Amino acid sequence: MTESRSSRTPANLARGLARSRIRAALATSLGGAPYASLVLLAVDLDASPLLLLSGLAQHSRNIAFDPRVSLLLDATEGHPDPLTGPRLTLLGRALPTEDRRCLARFIAHQPASAGYAGFGDFRLYRVEVERGHLVAGFGRIDWIEGGDIRFSGDVGVLAAAEPEILRHMNKDHGDAIARYAHRLLGRTGSAWRMTGIDPEGIDLRCDGETARLDFAPPISVPVLTPEAARAALVQLAEAARQ
Repeated sequence: MTESRSSRTPANLARGLARSRIRAALATSLGGAPYASLVLLAVDLDASPLLLLSGLAQHSRNIAFDPRVSLLLDATEGHPDPLTGPRLTLLGRALPTEDRRCLARFIAHQPASAGYAGFGDFRLYRVEVERGHLVAGFGRIDWIEGGDIRFSGDVGVLAAAEPEILRHMNKDHGDAIARYAHRLLGRTGSAWRMTGIDPEGIDLRCDGETARLDFAPPISVPVLTPEAARAALVQLAEAARQ
């Protein structure tokens, strides 16, 4: 069900890479010097990065003085020579948000964060991406404007419906989710859950393992409504049964 990578635009490749990552290297400014740290990552339905950070952490103190950040998203696992694998550097501004929907989405993608997300010193940040630098493989290097990386369609209706879609799928269709993982993605494991849906695909998790399943023809992309989401999930289930 996945498109050929060679047929996708740099912006689509960048957005797909961002949607598939669960951690990143975060670079902030410490008195004008670069400071890099490891952070957990989720992305919103439009592919904007979400970070849940402790105010006690050095990177949070750095952001308070200068919100300009860079994120390195590394997708080179499995490549004998990592420098031939894909990675994406995002540049933008990390701004605090009180959006409870975004926080719930972060927790769904990072279940361990549920234990501390309510602590007073933790804040959710949304990164407003201004530019991205994609290395999609040897000789495939592109600078991409932030507006092109972000999904441009109206995601509001699907975002509002996402919690109920996840609840329904995980409660009533665990067998279909397992087939998505086993037959469409070649994964193993018996406790797969669906952690997210966006206009371009779904996210799955089994214990500490995650998987991304992009929508592709014959599914009509993008998926922007609960009705379209249901149709897409049914088509995935039919493909997995074949």
